[in-house]
Amino acid sequence: MPTLSGEIRTPGRDWRDPSTWHLRTRLVLVAMALLVAICGAVGLFSYASMDAFLTRQLDDQLSQAAKRSNDPGRPPSGGLIGRDPLDARGQSVGTLNARILNGQVNSAGFLASDTTRSALSNGDKEMLLALARNGTPVDRTLSNGDYRLVAVETAYGDVLVTGLPLDGKESTLASLIWTFVFVSFGGLVLIGLAGTVLIRRTMKPLEQLSEVATRVSQLPLDAGEVALALRVPPSNANPRTEVGSVGYALNLMLDNVASALQARQRSETKVRQFVADASHELRTPLTAIRGYTELMRMTEDFTPDGQKSLDRVRSQSERMTTLVEDLLLLARLDEGQPLKLSEVDLTQLVIETVSDEKVIAPDHHWHLELPEEPVTLRGDASQLRQVLVNLLSNARKHTGAGTTVVTGVARSADGSALVTVTDDGGGIPAGFVDHIFSRFARADASRAGTAPASGPAASEGTSGLGLSIVQAIMEAHGGSVEVTSRPGRTEFALRLPATS
Repeated sequence: MPTLSGEIRTPGRDWRDPSTWHLRTRLVLVAMALLVAICGAVGLFSYASMDAFLTRQLDDQLSQAAKRSNDPGRPPSGGLIGRDPLDARGQSVGTLNARILNGQVNSAGFLASDTTRSALSNGDKEMLLALARNGTPVDRTLSNGDYRLVAVETAYGDVLVTGLPLDGKESTLASLIWTFVFVSFGGLVLIGLAGTVLIRRTMKPLEQLSEVATRVSQLPLDAGEVALALRVPPSNANPRTEVGSVGYALNLMLDNVASALQARQRSETKVRQFVADASHELRTPLTAIRGYTELMRMTEDFTPDGQKSLDRVRSQSERMTTLVEDLLLLARLDEGQPLKLSEVDLTQLVIETVSDEKVIAPDHHWHLELPEEPVTLRGDASQLRQVLVNLLSNARKHTGAGTTVVTGVARSADGSALVTVTDDGGGIPAGFVDHIFSRFARADASRAGTAPASGPAASEGTSGLGLSIVQAIMEAHGGSVEVTSRPGRTEFALRLPATS
């Protein structure tokens, strides 16, 4: 049992429509979407936690800086005998200190790296005057950047404002964000690639099941002996797993289909054998009937009505003989009996067959379209002659007097031989074209075997086997037959390979 691999590609997939995507693609995208959501949630939580931690740390530093700015040595009278808040020691670069007294900001400035103080802008002073004096830290944007500020009213009636820059906190949070983004992106890429590989390996059994089903759907199961040997490999047909249960069920279905096809083949073989045996056995009595009919016609005297009845017996026995011969030929073709191959001049064969039809139906216009060089091939001359006879007689029987029938022979570019039989009659009904080569198929619903009511073919019957024989002979030669029809033009095209 072969191991199947590969991918079944579905035509017509629109990548804008998610319902047409591969299952593995959707699984990878769903997994990636979940990972992105998880990473986003973790990132937000980490950012919020780090922001809260840095804020508490900054508030502690701000509280210590405010305490160092407040001079406990000032007397209750409010005299400013203590040191200025700008002179507080142990302060970091960028620290803001200011004293608000009587609604005015004085002794204010930013601590520079060289221990000097840079003055505040008027806008900064207005911002400080608007601060709530309850000791609660707040964030404000000053001329020197973003700051965390706290304003505390002292016991002496003045207000001390202390601020620390937020650039350290913001830099730490920005680093956290970029680190998380890069790490998350790299992790998502690695997980996406690994997930794709794992999902593809996991989905491989389903692809093998799909390939088995696709290959079975492409087998010619409609006729003939079919060897349905395709099965899902045992590794993917374990009923104890989800995918294996599907493979196991598919194998059971294929076993059932194979059994049904074998039963059908046995039944068809029996029918073919019966038809062949019956046809062979009927040839002898039919020959005897025709012989005795001819003997009676030559030796006995009949009334006019009796003579008509005898002629009717003779014509029906001949029709029956033709039908039996056709059935016997089809049975032999179904059995695949070898052809009697020889070198056949197809051009000469067409000329002879058309000449015979001219004699039978002089009221039709028979034309030939022949190449300059003869078209020859290897084939069974008698069977190819019968193909041409069937097609030409079919055109004769089913068209009225005055119809033009053109028979053409040509050599195709690939070396194959092409024979066409075209008439300008009324055409074949559209609903009948699809099963015109079926056995006993006729355009009319009756089984009487009557031809058109006018013309020389009016007295001839049709068995509905002629085109079936044409198709069977062409297939036996490795060729094909096609038909196209519309009112005013019907064409049968025979194509035979260069070597048959």
